[in-house]
Amino acid sequence: MKQGVQDTARTGAPPRSTAVRVPPQARPEDDAVRERGDLTGAVRGEHTHSEPPLPRPVVQRSSVRGQILAALRTALLAGELCPGEVYSAPALGERFGVSATPVREAMQQLAQEGAVEVVPNRGFRVVQRDARELAELAEVRALLEVPVLMRLARTVPAEDWAELRPAAEATVRAAATGCRATYAEADRAFHRALLSLSGNEQLVRIAGDLHRRTQAGTPAPRGRTELMADAAHHAALLDALIADDLDSVHLLIAEIFRSRP
Repeated sequence: MKQGVQDTARTGAPPRSTAVRVPPQARPEDDAVRERGDLTGAVRGEHTHSEPPLPRPVVQRSSVRGQILAALRTALLAGELCPGEVYSAPALGERFGVSATPVREAMQQLAQEGAVEVVPNRGFRVVQRDARELAELAEVRALLEVPVLMRLARTVPAEDWAELRPAAEATVRAAATGCRATYAEADRAFHRALLSLSGNEQLVRIAGDLHRRTQAGTPAPRGRTELMADAAHHAALLDALIADDLDSVHLLIAEIFRSRP
């Protein structure tokens, strides 16, 4: 874990540098002034547009929350936020240069995804999963995905599988960067594309949630070699699906779920 994050989490003091700089948030008083101005103009009989003004502050806050959520996910996967450690929203807000509110909202989303847990009056603890829990998550994923993929392998035409080639190639490019966070996103996108051919949106959502939980719970970052091996499995699986080679499909799916998340 980086020293700046440790100092901030334990002392609350701002670090020497910030990893992410988010645009400043709109002040509530600015909204009030703008609203009073619009109302005054209408009362004086001045021309006003029929359409309501764009809710800029709301959109901006959502954008800030999304940026913070993405940054936190990257920090979790990169090991910058350590399993078992407690981080406060104000301290992380100092790191990202924003108030505690969007950080707290992003952390609540991560808590729903199982990446962190709420510690009352302190903040959020990064979940630390042991090998047994990770194996259980992988087993649940396999119980959901393997039967569906095997059914799809027997029914989906080759041209539909071929359309997923860009998603498989994206995992190879992501693995080549050696960035675990970049690869995690590409990996989820590939599996989402496979399962989407089932037409079952609930399956895609639940499987994606399990996949993300497994990725966030991996105790140690993987290197470029391991990521490249995983990506190679994806490309080989797609080749087997296009060739209608069901035996190879079964073996490759089993290998993917035996691999570390």
